[in-house]
Amino acid sequence: MSTSDFGSALPLLAEHAEIEQRLGDPAVHGDPTALRRLNTRYAALTPTVGAYRAWERAAGDLATARELAVDDPSFAEEVPSLEQAEAAAAEVLRRQLVPRDPDDDRDVILEVKAGEGGEESALFAGDLLRMYLRYAERRGWRTELLDATPSDLGGYKDARVSVQATGTPVPGEAPWARLKYEGGVHRVQRVPVTESQGRIHTSAAGVLVMPDVEDPAEVALDGNDLKIDVFRSSGPGGQSVNTTDSAVRITHLPSGLVVSCQNEKSQLQNKESALRVLRARLHQIAVDEAEAAASEQRRSQVRTVDRSERIRTYNFPENRIVDHRTGFKAYNLDQVVDGDLDPVVQSAVDADEAERLARAGDR
Repeated sequence: MSTSDFGSALPLLAEHAEIEQRLGDPAVHGDPTALRRLNTRYAALTPTVGAYRAWERAAGDLATARELAVDDPSFAEEVPSLEQAEAAAAEVLRRQLVPRDPDDDRDVILEVKAGEGGEESALFAGDLLRMYLRYAERRGWRTELLDATPSDLGGYKDARVSVQATGTPVPGEAPWARLKYEGGVHRVQRVPVTESQGRIHTSAAGVLVMPDVEDPAEVALDGNDLKIDVFRSSGPGGQSVNTTDSAVRITHLPSGLVVSCQNEKSQLQNKESALRVLRARLHQIAVDEAEAAASEQRRSQVRTVDRSERIRTYNFPENRIVDHRTGFKAYNLDQVVDGDLDPVVQSAVDADEAERLARAGDR
């Protein structure tokens, strides 16, 4: 392969060099938001730059060996192995150049909501929330409970949590890159605590995952488009937990989206949390609309799953977990709900990568 085969890498190399120069400017370090954005982008580009340099070296070694083999047959013996090395380096670079999800380096806001099944569904929603919190802990991510409505038996009618990476994660390891596949309906099969005759019931809970839009400038909110109401927080069974109107409900009038937060005792903190969730939802809507409009750039089979359909089943009597999109099946459900979620997530990552590589090959 020649340099022209990987022409799309050249702008990325130039961008990487520019960011490296900017990171050496002391003025940049005075703006934490800009500094984090640059560090994140630099980290995302570094593997591609490394792959390009490795391919350049391999291609150069091969070209040199072929040239020298004209006058010295001993160099011809090295050509086959050098051809293999160049082909392997080219494949690594080709994978790096496949378009990535632009949100892959972001943190996330994850929502869990009880569905059909009454208290059992709320208990399962609580189990899912704990699973994600433990998974985040295993990965060294920070979590923050933004809002939650507990149920009478200790589950959650709904809960919303922020998941944030610590430092600058390597590409593909940020919260969105791993958790974006969790959105959808999760089904559970087990004997509920409310079941007196030992019968297995089926219920479900929904999960929504959105990229956390850290910079408010990325999703502009006009104050005239917002209707903000304050009310008194409530706990299980509707009981009041605060004596002041600290809970906040924000309605985005153009879209009709409604977000409420009541987890904090401070009205200002609840308002900031609600605005943060609203920005994330509006960002996700914009991304979905753009991808729907670009019909020739079909979304991944993993990402296109209808959220009204189940994506995964958790069968407690058999200790079995099944992902219906990727075909993943394992009999270690007890470990998965304790946060050992990586093998399940990886099956979705692999399916997504295979789909993106196939689309790139069709172009």
